[in-house]
Amino acid sequence: MGSPRPPRAAPAHGAQAGLFSATPATDAPLAERMRPRDLDEVVGQPALAGADGYLRRAVAAERLPSMILWGPPGTGKTTLARLLARGRARFVALSAVLSGVAQVRSVVAEAQQARNRGLATVLFVDEIHRFHKGQQDAFLPHVEAGTITLVGATTENPAFSLNSALLSRCAVLVVEPLAPEALQLLLSRALADERGYGGAGLTASADALARIAKEADGDARRALSLLEAVAEPVLEAAATDPELGAHVDLPALERVARHGGPRYDRGGDTHFHLLSALIKSLRGSDVDAALYWLARMLTAGEDPRAICRRLVVFASEDVGNADPRALPLAMAAAQAHELVGLPESRIPMAQAVTFLATAPKSDASYRALNAATRAAQAHGSQPVPLRLRNASTALARRLGYGDDYRNPHRAGGFEPERYLPDALAGAQFYVPTANGYEARIAARLQAWRALRAGDATPTEPDAARVDPPQGDS
Repeated sequence: MGSPRPPRAAPAHGAQAGLFSATPATDAPLAERMRPRDLDEVVGQPALAGADGYLRRAVAAERLPSMILWGPPGTGKTTLARLLARGRARFVALSAVLSGVAQVRSVVAEAQQARNRGLATVLFVDEIHRFHKGQQDAFLPHVEAGTITLVGATTENPAFSLNSALLSRCAVLVVEPLAPEALQLLLSRALADERGYGGAGLTASADALARIAKEADGDARRALSLLEAVAEPVLEAAATDPELGAHVDLPALERVARHGGPRYDRGGDTHFHLLSALIKSLRGSDVDAALYWLARMLTAGEDPRAICRRLVVFASEDVGNADPRALPLAMAAAQAHELVGLPESRIPMAQAVTFLATAPKSDASYRALNAATRAAQAHGSQPVPLRLRNASTALARRLGYGDDYRNPHRAGGFEPERYLPDALAGAQFYVPTANGYEARIAARLQAWRALRAGDATPTEPDAARVDPPQGDS
């Protein structure tokens, strides 16, 4: 049984009429009790609620636009929406998880009646990305007409999760994760404020507050919930034995065993951001950064198959023929995961990551394919030269298919034949780099292209041979 909570005083800032007139119940979670009561109490969002913040200027000008608040959980999206409406409009909240178009229509009908009485309505839709694109269309005419001011909250990238028509009518505001300093300020406020533990004599060490802020990883709700979790047993013990004192320190924090971890959403933006960071670190040959991003994803529970797929693509796209061993090694790491699974498969993945990061780099194959694709699109369906066609039937042979074809194997491995359509004669799509093994390929290509152009004759008996790489190239 938890200890009785300290008595609560009335809010110092006074109560507004309507939904905001009641003080949060004394048995409400600490995060709910400590919601900011005005923009001055909002921390960690200077671009929105600071002295010259966007929302503060909008409130001062009494011109509140429809908007989408985009940010991770626990950063104050719901709180900001409530504060924008306070004293200025009716505030109606819907959850896209629990509501549908019927509820939206009902709210709009009530908003129209309120508008006739001169009262504006702010409709807050939490997790607005959960509405499919068709349902989102239901807001459009009412936002355009000014019947409602729509404030949507989302943890997903609005560019992908909301339709363009709705986005064009809303300001998109980024709500940032809270910095550790901002979280520590909130925690200190909860210890001192009558809505929190101000009447209970609870104290906390600076180390404990710093640890809570770190574990919360930018999430104010998570930070306050962790403080509440450790405060309850501390207060209960102090009530039983006053000599213990009501103090939160690192040992008390360890006892609640509620450590967090890096924020991660396998289906959201963070997933793509971390994969992007891994690939860019590999491309930049920063092996330590690549290992860090790999560890971040594995620690947070990323699907190893998603990581392996990206490593396989990277091996061809960014290493390519600079070291042809890259693709087989990346494939082997993917197969090793299927064979042994986690946690052991982390080891071959780490081997692949360290090899790819330290390998010479070339995207020449990737660029060559793009160039060839553009040529194919630009020149249409060029006919295959007769000598390159398959003479598999008597009719094909009578039509001249395969005539004059010269097999390179009959000429020692290379024959200066032309294989491109006449319209593309002389085109060069693949331009090898001077990196790693690809430098040797570049030398061969230069010789072969000169022979096809009739500008040279073979000077080496093994000119057509492409040796596999041996060690470092």
